[in-house]
Amino acid sequence: MAGRAGPVKHPVIRLSGGVAAAIVAALILGTLAAVALRSEDAPRLGPADWAAIRFTLVQAVLSAVFSVALAVPVARALARRRFPGRTLLVTLLGAPFILPTIVAVLGLLAVFGRSGILSTALGWVGLGPIHIYGLHGVVLAHVFFNMPLAVRLILQGWLAIPAERFRLAAALGMGPRDVFRRLEWPMLRAVAPGALLVIFLVCTTSFAVALTLGGGPRGTTVELAIYQAFRFEFDLGRAAILSLIQFAICAVAALAVWKVSLPSGLGGGLGRVVERWGISSAGMRLLDAAAILLATLFLLTPLALIVLRGLPGLATLPSSVVQATVRSLAVALSSTALALWLALSLALLAQWSRGWVRGGAEALASLAIAVSPLVIGTGLFLLVYPVADPVALALPITALVNALMSLPFAYRALAPALAEVEAVRGPLADSLGLRGWARMRYMVLPALARPVGFAGGLAAALSMGDLGVIALFADPGQVTLPMQLYALMGSYRMEQAAAAALVLLVCSLGLFWIFDRGGRMRADA
Repeated sequence: MAGRAGPVKHPVIRLSGGVAAAIVAALILGTLAAVALRSEDAPRLGPADWAAIRFTLVQAVLSAVFSVALAVPVARALARRRFPGRTLLVTLLGAPFILPTIVAVLGLLAVFGRSGILSTALGWVGLGPIHIYGLHGVVLAHVFFNMPLAVRLILQGWLAIPAERFRLAAALGMGPRDVFRRLEWPMLRAVAPGALLVIFLVCTTSFAVALTLGGGPRGTTVELAIYQAFRFEFDLGRAAILSLIQFAICAVAALAVWKVSLPSGLGGGLGRVVERWGISSAGMRLLDAAAILLATLFLLTPLALIVLRGLPGLATLPSSVVQATVRSLAVALSSTALALWLALSLALLAQWSRGWVRGGAEALASLAIAVSPLVIGTGLFLLVYPVADPVALALPITALVNALMSLPFAYRALAPALAEVEAVRGPLADSLGLRGWARMRYMVLPALARPVGFAGGLAAALSMGDLGVIALFADPGQVTLPMQLYALMGSYRMEQAAAAALVLLVCSLGLFWIFDRGGRMRADA
């Protein structure tokens, strides 16, 4: 029913979609144009800039390769084993994606830092502490964030292999090696390249990890170089040309993600639960258990240490942390409202339109994934600086950019659900003459409660923990909680930093739970 033009005849819905498309196009294309114009006056790239480009590509490649390589045995173990708590564990694998980056970094320092539990244990046996700063620290943090994402992607591929294929393999007497070669390897060839490129794209735009764990000039990414040129040198020309390079890297990676997926060639099945034979040996059970246990410890130990180390310092938190928390909540809620409006307006415009309008709305909703928030922030500064004080607009600009960065995820949550609603209930709505706002109120919005709640929770959590654009604009008097946490870490007030990290963790996960739970309750009403 996607081709029907009737439902969009309400002028307010058409206007909302058009305004949303114009805002997204202006934020992405307008800021890129401002950056491109300013880059004409930029000096040539120096050795430090080329080193930043090389480091960005090297750490992103290593992070993607290690994340996917470590995810394969974990996903295989989860696909072929059933045990108490498995569903909860798979759910927890999604937690690092909404975890504030600066909180995760503090948790990793508590485990792998010079005073972390691992270095302490090594000291007991006469060995030196671990040095986490530099390339290996950045890669470690990226693996922490992205291995769960790779596990979820590859696990879906494993579960999509028809159960009849495994039944036939068992009937033919195939061993584990033959099953891997005939069934599992074709699936990995189809799924793993996409997972690699998605993680590569995420790692090229990871600002907070390089800021906290880069360890100096040799650990500088392009985004960190943009920040340094902008914040410390105020070299807008150099920041502009670095922004264009960052956009080029992200655009190439995003295009590769779109093009790379290969068909698995496994065909369809009858939708039965995947059942496995020939995997009951003690050695295989031990390997699967070890993969699941090690992954769980790696992911949950830093979070547990954040809670344990943060509780004692709650009573000593300065008032600046409370004020920063209020600012972050205001930014997160504003960003969430804007992201949901943009995503829903573009989804409606795409669903209820035809031709180039539909394609344009879908392209705009996905385009933000290829743009770094620091690139958008640099462009907005160049546009605002001649007419207003960008520092005074730091919080609204942060909310606006965070909404844009959440748009691709929110749109992907809403668009398929809207298409299903139209396919299932659209003909009945047409026969009843439901158009415009009446169609929205009685058919669309009630059916979209769950995806709207999930998308809102995701947008709120991502915005609450963002340490990106605010680092370009904010002065010490209007920082958000992630920026305040970074300042506490920089001044070595680690007990208060741990407490602030706990507050940020609770706020981020709490916002996600409230929105997601609210959508579920509304859907069940």
